[in-house]
Amino acid sequence: MNNIELQKIVEEISLQYFKKPFLHQATFNSRLRTTGGRYLLSSGNIEINKKYYDVHGYEELVGIIKHELVHYHLHQSNKGYQHRDRDFKVLAAEVGAPRYCTPLEKNMKKARREIKHKYQCENCSQLFLRRRRVDIKRFVCGKCGGRLKQI
Repeated sequence: MNNIELQKIVEEISLQYFKKPFLHQATFNSRLRTTGGRYLLSSGNIEINKKYYDVHGYEELVGIIKHELVHYHLHQSNKGYQHRDRDFKVLAAEVGAPRYCTPLEKNMKKARREIKHKYQCENCSQLFLRRRRVDIKRFVCGKCGGRLKQI
């Protein structure tokens, strides 16, 4: 899929679900890492992360487009376009736009890999997973104040 096909899909979804035309540009942005897409307030354009289409397919792409179009149409009509706004929540529910996109497996594996140090409280057995090392002579359990031991 290329940017021309994406533009056509966004325009069709806009007319089908929102009954309003999409008058700006929709493009793929390969630099996006942690999000499925974004709506640019300054230009009115929408950028989509192509990796989500490649990994999760067309249905995920449609969900991301709906979500970004909710931002787009609310901003264009001077209503609350942010996630916390009531207008956003109502319109997203009406069109079936997801709140979040499905995470990419690569990002999830990376987050799990970064946990290098495990500590456990000697009193309450509370487990602490840390990326950086903790000085067990200096720090104690945040739950009960007991001593920590490295696992």
